[in-house]
Amino acid sequence: MAEENKPATPESQIVEAGKISKWLTENGFQHEALEKDHLGVEIIKVEPNFLIPLATALYAYGFNYLQCQCGYDAGPGEPLVSMYHLIKVSDDAVLPEEVRVKVFLPRENPKVPSVYWIWKAADFQERESYDMFGIIYEGHPNLKRILMSEDWVGWPLRKDYISPDFYELQDAY
Repeated sequence: MAEENKPATPESQIVEAGKISKWLTENGFQHEALEKDHLGVEIIKVEPNFLIPLATALYAYGFNYLQCQCGYDAGPGEPLVSMYHLIKVSDDAVLPEEVRVKVFLPRENPKVPSVYWIWKAADFQERESYDMFGIIYEGHPNLKRILMSEDWVGWPLRKDYISPDFYELQDAY
């Protein structure tokens, strides 16, 4: 009886594949369906070497708008993540379809192919993820720092980042 009240472990939870995940599976694209977010948006996990084929397929399927690309740190000892929020924009859509694609990357060598050549909106967003987390977007035409100075050492939004010593400027008044 006590075993019936145990919470399910993440490994034992089965995630039902959504419409987009089913389409990707039917067409032979390797991925993993993750839980939907709080808004019901489907989340798909893909390995870095399968990102470009999967992104190209999603673009061909109609996901013509990259609303957001961002990076985040999953925590100390955990991977870095490059996330893409895609929207299928069309004239007759009352509620556009959305999907999020996540690529989990090792902290030591976080490299992923750039999607700039599929969605030009990725230009500055990938540069920001590079600048803040050190995620290298291979094939990006201008991957350099965008917020921090070129001589800045480290990746300021990583959870293991140690800020350099600095002197606070005193107010003159």
